[in-house]
Amino acid sequence: MNVEPESMKAAINRLKRAQGQLNAVVRMLEEGQDCKSIITQLSAVSSAVDKAGFAIIATNLQQCLTNPERGGDVAELEKMFLSLA
Repeated sequence: MNVEPESMKAAINRLKRAQGQLNAVVRMLEEGQDCKSIITQLSAVSSAVDKAGFAIIATNLQQCLTNPERGGDVAELEKMFLSLA
């Protein structure tokens, strides 16, 4: 099952945004900032990564169901989906 970069633009952008947020969390920790602010940012990172993962799996599941000859195992997709839950 291969990921098509064009269909993943939204997920890629979400992950890049999460990467920036995670860098901010590291910086906040290094600077000794307020715990509440750090947890808020960390929660945002976690949510962004989860949403990107679900989007990647959903897109691949859709491609697998509409174009089965391209490969892709529905059971494998289900396992990946459940690993995010």
